[in-house]
Amino acid sequence: MAALPDLAFDPWDPAFVADPYPAYAELRARGRVLYFEPTDQWLVPHHADVSALLRDRRLGRTYQHRFTHEEFGRTPPPPEHEPFHTLNDHGMLDLEPPDHTRIRRLVSKAFTPRTVERLKPYVEALAGDLVATLVHAGGGDLLTDVAEPLPVAVIAEMLGIPESDRAPLRPWSADICGMYELNPSGDAAARAVRASVEFSDYLRELIAARRKEPGDDLISGLIAAHDEGDRLTEQEMISTCVLLLNAGHEATVNSTVNGWWALFRNPGRLAELRADHSLVPSAIEELMRYDTPLQLFERWVLDEIEIAGTVLPRGAEIAMLFGSANHDPAVFTDPERLDLARADNPHISFSAGIHYCIGAPLARIELAASMRALLEKAPTLRLAAEPERKPNFVIRGLEGLEVEL
Repeated sequence: MAALPDLAFDPWDPAFVADPYPAYAELRARGRVLYFEPTDQWLVPHHADVSALLRDRRLGRTYQHRFTHEEFGRTPPPPEHEPFHTLNDHGMLDLEPPDHTRIRRLVSKAFTPRTVERLKPYVEALAGDLVATLVHAGGGDLLTDVAEPLPVAVIAEMLGIPESDRAPLRPWSADICGMYELNPSGDAAARAVRASVEFSDYLRELIAARRKEPGDDLISGLIAAHDEGDRLTEQEMISTCVLLLNAGHEATVNSTVNGWWALFRNPGRLAELRADHSLVPSAIEELMRYDTPLQLFERWVLDEIEIAGTVLPRGAEIAMLFGSANHDPAVFTDPERLDLARADNPHISFSAGIHYCIGAPLARIELAASMRALLEKAPTLRLAAEPERKPNFVIRGLEGLEVEL
């Protein structure tokens, strides 16, 4: 189990975070599974392996449905982190069957193609209004003016969170998601715990209000399903709402700004898109592949598994590198080239298997709505200042994206 001291993979180095793709090419050349000592994880960089492992039931997002921390050879999290773990561990992303299956079945009713299609006019109107405001101002920050408010408003609308209560949603989400980074700092953990407590307290009050006065929203629907016999504990309901809000906008926000930053760096491709708006659907898929918002997805080894002759024992942790898989030349022709018309594009930015992103159809509608609005209402949009990257690697995005007309 040798460490890789000379490896270019360094998720805490700003230069690596800014452009991890050359290091990924080196990883793929070095092997199919590589031990990374700083996080005690096995890195998996190839598309075929990542795709297969996402569907492999010998791996799990949690192990606590089968083992105690001690049985699994892991140290329990510190007691002061308990509010975060209570919130996180009861959401379906970090559950395995049968609990995952039960909760996903209930939530999926809100994300059927028909339900999502009904949201389309609302999403398109909101995207149009946000872009019109940006245009009227002559420019601004694409992240805070368009990319953030659109998906936050949509998921808050679905959950039934009143407009007057939405301001803290994004900061809460950002603080909670800080715990998904590799080896988070004590300060990051403290912020995540505080946000977990505040967000949970807010949702507990909102659920109590919806019990008394149901509405036409997802929280009311989950309460009704519970009352009809599809059991969902209050903690599962709270964790599900937080997961939907976090997952329902983090990926969309970062896909939007990463995507436009890629377009500005590839002016020829942007000119093609402006000349032919029918490229929007394939452009969205390509931009998600080209600069993946979720770079790394972790799974626990529940039962011993072998990858290319390397045996990973129960208790090991695997880090699947989505960004590397999406640039694997074994699957994508000329992967470093941005090709907005790429026809064969099996990217795994939405994951795969039982944890495939339940909100993928909604994310695609939101991304298409904002892109079309920007192409139609702001055809002369250009970069106003070189953006700064967030220091985060796992959920990778920009601090902002200043644009002008």
